[in-house]
Amino acid sequence: MKKEILAIFAHPDDEILACGGTLIKRVSEGFDINILILSNGCESRSKSSQHEINQRLKSCEKASEIIGANLLKVGEFPDNKFDSIPLLDIVKYIERNVKDIKPDEIFTHFRSDLNIDHRIIFQAVKTVFRPFFMKENSKIFECEVPSSTDWTDNFISPFSPNHYEDISLHIKKKIEALNCYNSEMRDPPHSRSYESIQNLAKFRGMHSGSNMSEAFIINFSKS
Repeated sequence: MKKEILAIFAHPDDEILACGGTLIKRVSEGFDINILILSNGCESRSKSSQHEINQRLKSCEKASEIIGANLLKVGEFPDNKFDSIPLLDIVKYIERNVKDIKPDEIFTHFRSDLNIDHRIIFQAVKTVFRPFFMKENSKIFECEVPSSTDWTDNFISPFSPNHYEDISLHIKKKIEALNCYNSEMRDPPHSRSYESIQNLAKFRGMHSGSNMSEAFIINFSKS
């Protein structure tokens, strides 16, 4: 039986920015990858047209196709307003959409990200996947998302990785998937630029003895 991965993120592009290289790597290792996104990522600062929303959804579908993942659903929770929704509603939404999946690995946001939606998704994921409901030997990975994780208050709750994945062979395809979200990318030296994404991978590679890596906090491991 194939091992399964579940990636749960707030917005389209978070999944590629955070762990795109690792998901591609897991596909090459024979894992089934399932992705759940809770918001279309539009309308946080200005009203988006239905055409813009549809384009964002198509971008998410295309990115999932490139990395070899199954996109379960893109939800309609309000962008940057997850704190206006009862946490239980978000928990129940996740439960409904992943009820048939028994993941070996779960990838989600860092608990202290600057973005409020990210922090709430972490809380919801931890609620859904309490130890009693997890498979033996399963793990929860907290990920870093450029321009959110790096801008959090590092004096109070720094992102301190305890696990690295070598993505040297997969960075090219990660960048290809990010191209689907080109409208969300920025110019250097912004941390959400193509150049900065690759520099971050090199920096994490320096920490772990590889050319390029993605970094994670293994939040929970059931063994």
